[in-house]
Amino acid sequence: MTDSGVRAERVVTSGTFSLDGETFDVDNNVWLIGDDAEVLVVDAAHDAAAITAAVAGRRVTAVVCTHGHDDHIGAAAELGDATGAPVLLHPADRELWDHVHPRRKPDGDLTDGQRLEVAGTEVRILHTPGHTWGSCSLHAPFLDAVFTGDTLFHGGPGATGRSCSDRPTIVASIRQRLLTLPGGTVVHTGHGQDTTIAAERAHVPAAE
Repeated sequence: MTDSGVRAERVVTSGTFSLDGETFDVDNNVWLIGDDAEVLVVDAAHDAAAITAAVAGRRVTAVVCTHGHDDHIGAAAELGDATGAPVLLHPADRELWDHVHPRRKPDGDLTDGQRLEVAGTEVRILHTPGHTWGSCSLHAPFLDAVFTGDTLFHGGPGATGRSCSDRPTIVASIRQRLLTLPGGTVVHTGHGQDTTIAAERAHVPAAE
């Protein structure tokens, strides 16, 4: 937490992830970045009611989707419509979005280097493709943190080998965009426990 009260809050929601004809039970980390007045929501997964309860009446500045897999965007449309906040997604993942929300478009695009304001601070978007073509991470220097979705986990890179993913691309993204951040940067992941950039340097192979 910073002196201004800006912080990251985790909400864990549960549901399923379906892709390439398979379905799995999953727990997702939903992140709220902000203060007592407003928050930015990262990955509105599964349960809009649970996320709304955690928002607790604060203004939602945006609903940011780190990528288009159904377990990360399932509640995004409902949450965006309920709060009036724009839902933002990288356009390279639009096909994945349309499978989940065929009648509701995202409200805006995420772009590399884009800066989003919340609670008097800025979050910077890093395009980190590989897990999906449109995967993005959110760097929050004021928190010494980065929110990586399914790109980087405790233990190394996120999964590839399914539709819209590529192992050499995710490794290059992590090495070029994430491992260059300060070693003490906390990595807030889309599933499971936090880690740090320094801890993950040994778990990411050389460029493939």
